[in-house]
Amino acid sequence: MLRAIKHIRLSEAPGTAFDRFVLDAQDRHFRRKLLVTEDGYEVLIDLQRPVYCEDGDHLELEDGRFVEVAAAEEDLYEVRGVSAAHIVSLAWQLGNRHLPAQLEWDRILIKRDPVIKDMLEKLHATVTEIRDQFDPVQGAYSAQGPFAHAH
Repeated sequence: MLRAIKHIRLSEAPGTAFDRFVLDAQDRHFRRKLLVTEDGYEVLIDLQRPVYCEDGDHLELEDGRFVEVAAAEEDLYEVRGVSAAHIVSLAWQLGNRHLPAQLEWDRILIKRDPVIKDMLEKLHATVTEIRDQFDPVQGAYSAQGPFAHAH
């Protein structure tokens, strides 16, 4: 069985991966987990600490090869407001409910939930069902991203 021992951000990926995993947002968060690549290779993910993989990140195997982590398409809602201030207000409502959300300049993506859709529409948001990759904002304590620091 292959073993992945290191997480590498897409911006630092050294080369071409020999295979890939296609995973939804929830399944891209792990420390130790058994996964199967698209070509059927079993890989034990065995990292020192939990990571969240974004689309295109790589995992380095013990033998020096790399496996790409690709974001799967998911059933989502695309949430749009009437103004930037409205979008900020909608984002606050979603955050207040601790919902994972992908925040962009002109829209918010969330997992489908009819109760949340109803709430957003009552707040005058336009909510559309889409199928797309989902990369929610990671929490303040995730120790990831360009502003992360070690303690």
